[in-house]
Amino acid sequence: MKIQGKMFIWLSIFILAMAIVYGVWSKEPAGTTALFLAFGLSIMIGYYLAFTAKRVDAMAQDDKEADVADEAGDVGFFSPHSWQPLSLAVGGAFAFLGVAMGWWLLYFSAPLILIGLFGWVFEYYRGENQNQ
Repeated sequence: MKIQGKMFIWLSIFILAMAIVYGVWSKEPAGTTALFLAFGLSIMIGYYLAFTAKRVDAMAQDDKEADVADEAGDVGFFSPHSWQPLSLAVGGAFAFLGVAMGWWLLYFSAPLILIGLFGWVFEYYRGENQNQ
């Protein structure tokens, strides 16, 4: 985590320099503001990673002599199949289409989004996948 913290802090310094140069040369407020906000976000992430790295044990990525296999292990549990993302995608597509075509389309997209969301959250509480 020390490496990531340093990378984000150096990135934030670069973004700050680019924001200053862009602001002076272009005199355009929207892009300058966006670059300063990007600086703020990257410095927050870099500070958090550097702050957390002091309190966490050293990981394999912090060791210059480490192998790829040193970080091997379980990454997590990934669902083998699920229909809920499809419901969320269709509901989200209708919701964004509702912004373009008419707000009445949100009445049809909200139930699809809620069904997909609740189905995805509680997918492993009921049915054949309950014990996974």
